[in-house]
Amino acid sequence: MTTDAAGIEAVFRAEYGRAVSVLIRLLGDIDLAEEAVQDAFTTAVAKWPETGTPPSPAGWIITTARNRAVDRLRRESSREARHAEAVRLHAPDETAEEGPVRDDRLRLIFTCCHPALAPQAQVALTLRLLGGLTTPQIARAFLVPEATMAQRIVRAKAKIRDAGIPYRIPRDADLPDRVDGVLAVVYLVFNEGYGGRADLCTEAVRLGRLLVELMPDEPEALGLLALMLLIEARRPARTSGDGDLVLLADQDRSRWDRGLIAEGQDLVRRCLRRNRPGPYQIQAAVNAVHSDAPTADATDWDQIRRLYDQLMALAPSSVVALNRAVAVAETEGPGTALALVEDLDLAGYPAFHAVRADLLRRLGRTGEAVEAYDAAVALTESAPERAHLERVRAALAKS
Repeated sequence: MTTDAAGIEAVFRAEYGRAVSVLIRLLGDIDLAEEAVQDAFTTAVAKWPETGTPPSPAGWIITTARNRAVDRLRRESSREARHAEAVRLHAPDETAEEGPVRDDRLRLIFTCCHPALAPQAQVALTLRLLGGLTTPQIARAFLVPEATMAQRIVRAKAKIRDAGIPYRIPRDADLPDRVDGVLAVVYLVFNEGYGGRADLCTEAVRLGRLLVELMPDEPEALGLLALMLLIEARRPARTSGDGDLVLLADQDRSRWDRGLIAEGQDLVRRCLRRNRPGPYQIQAAVNAVHSDAPTADATDWDQIRRLYDQLMALAPSSVVALNRAVAVAETEGPGTALALVEDLDLAGYPAFHAVRADLLRRLGRTGEAVEAYDAAVALTESAPERAHLERVRAALAKS
């Protein structure tokens, strides 16, 4: 059975992070590992349409990448170094390293989140290596220009190389210093997936469960897992049968995954008992309130606004303020909310323009609302979200 381009792309999405993680452990060189895995996928594009997908696609990619790395080392190394490196790469995988992290992909995240790297570089590099995200995708997640993000990733790789930061399992004592970066990475992987790549959501939830096992007493790890589960529970209702985006207020709540909701709510209750609130726990609590409401009209928006007040006190940001304004619109009206939104510096953030457009629409300021929808459409990368905004804008322009 032959394999088409879509099938190879699916394998890339599912296995790229695992393959790169394994190759980095074997090679100790990030750039060489990335190039070897990319070469292996290039070979797959040439061969699999004729030969079909191998029984173990991940194993084929890793073996082919290792062979490509050996070939390159033989071409570029001295005789002694070439012989030693080739022997090491062709040897069976070593016994699993002892320590608290035994998953290659999770270990890669902790390595990239070494305190010697700037926090934003930690997250960007891990998104690149683990999820195979492109530089433009990562730049969009950070709301920075592509050139800025490219420089950030190059500098992070150079820092790891020049500082001799090892790819190894961190000791228990190292975990607290790296937890913030690791949690941020996992959540950004999840958010990127929620924009259209379900495989990244699955991977982020898997990593979230591993983090909870690794750090059972870390409430923010519990909060992050709860947050992802509660959001993921709504995926079945997020699109219509035709693939159109369905907003939260319009979703058929009978389609929500009640198993994920129950698990997420239980984790939120565990967080509350610890009484050590943090940003992920509060966001999880917000989503727990949404999941409690049998209908959109029954949503306790006052409680959500209070939770965003608490989040603004703990971790203030323009994006949090924007989300708080959405709750204010439901409790105090769109006029009050719009005054809050207009003060935010989020011109490059599509959700800012979408929220502003909706508030203007509710206030009857149709012309301004249409212009705001135009700005949101121009910035939105997700095809379903862009199509939804275009439909709302078109309907508004006709009214």
